[in-house]
Amino acid sequence: MKKKLLSLTLCVAMAATALAGCGDSKSDSSASKKDDGAKADPSKGSVYFLNFKPEAEEEFNKIAKEYTKETGVACKVVTAADNQYESTLKTEMAKSDAPTAFIINGPVGYESWKDYCADLSDSDLYNILLDKEGVVSTDEGVFGIPLATETYGLICNKSIFEDYFALDGIADTGCKKIEDINNFEKLSAVVKDMDKHKDDLGISGVFSEPAVNTESFWRLTTHLFNVPLYYEYQKDGVTQKDAIDFTYSENYKNIFDLYLDYSTVNRENASSGSVDDAMAEFALKECAIVQNGTWGWGQIDGVDGNEVKEDDVYFMPIYTGVEGEEKQGLCMGTENFLAINSKASEADQKASLDFFNWLYTSDKGKAHVKDDLGFVSPYEGGEAPDNPLVQQGLDDLANTDTTTVSWVFPTIPGESWKSGFYEELLKYAEKSQSWDDTAAKAKDLWKTEAASAK
Repeated sequence: MKKKLLSLTLCVAMAATALAGCGDSKSDSSASKKDDGAKADPSKGSVYFLNFKPEAEEEFNKIAKEYTKETGVACKVVTAADNQYESTLKTEMAKSDAPTAFIINGPVGYESWKDYCADLSDSDLYNILLDKEGVVSTDEGVFGIPLATETYGLICNKSIFEDYFALDGIADTGCKKIEDINNFEKLSAVVKDMDKHKDDLGISGVFSEPAVNTESFWRLTTHLFNVPLYYEYQKDGVTQKDAIDFTYSENYKNIFDLYLDYSTVNRENASSGSVDDAMAEFALKECAIVQNGTWGWGQIDGVDGNEVKEDDVYFMPIYTGVEGEEKQGLCMGTENFLAINSKASEADQKASLDFFNWLYTSDKGKAHVKDDLGFVSPYEGGEAPDNPLVQQGLDDLANTDTTTVSWVFPTIPGESWKSGFYEELLKYAEKSQSWDDTAAKAKDLWKTEAASAK
């Protein structure tokens, strides 16, 4: 297996950072356009940031208002709704007051927006980036720099697992504690036996509801799909493909079936609920496992009646049955790369870079990154929040016995593939389509979308 995603040196630097991520929200893109009341000096240029993260909408609005008050530079943030960022960006870019700063989703996003991406290779922010390989770049320059480093996997309630292993009459799974689970075979055996004892454990299901629907499909079509895609790229020695073989489709099916068959809802109700509902189930100890990232701690901790303590959470890799996965770590990377609109005025471009430089380097800005946004800053000098999942992610990164799984899903050819794959997954979940047909359609959709993108 390849080396760690980041060096131990970077890990130590990151230990002073925090994280937020791709969480779920019911936000819409109409927010943030109101005048915040702070006086702005038009001669200083202005900032209009189109935000990708609905869960950070309120926090970014607060930060923008404070920045205008402190500097006199007009700053606004507009937040796109879940799974609608690209369409919102197209709409906003067509306006006379287009975004001066926006997000591109890795190299695929760059191909769509390269005519609008300024070269950031001489920017102060790029110069203090800890990992200068982790950018969107070409031979002509650097056009996207990360806003955060993020980690996801299976968030487990360790106390529920402890209660399970203390029961009489449980199956011989080869595991005595949660730390013994280090591959899919063991995970599957424990999950199936836990389900038989769910009444004893006071849970409705081992996994949270899968939420196979339009609001929440990002967990399945990007985060979960990343695991088989990562292994396919590793096997073939590539970083991107115009046509996938879906070599590890059975491995995807392995874990997806566990989600569907051992969750808090019956399989026929797989499309119900949302990620917010799934996180609430976990917080209220109605389930033992939920797939999500380090940003999920804020969702758990914020649920009324939350019963999960910091010591209860255990971050487990997403095991799927790939050979050698005992050495697999958590999934770590980013899909959110900051771009500056090259078609904006020079003053607005400078104002936008100044805003993000303030956010990641000033004492006030770094406090916002740490306490409000909860990002793991990829830049020098961040500070750590009180988030047990962040620390476990950093511990996993530092563990030389395992290899982190890089985020390769930003190479997915487009949003149409994600929504199309979701529709096929739902057919499979509802038993109206076989898995072979589902996998075949995923490959066909990829090939079509990649060709269309060209």
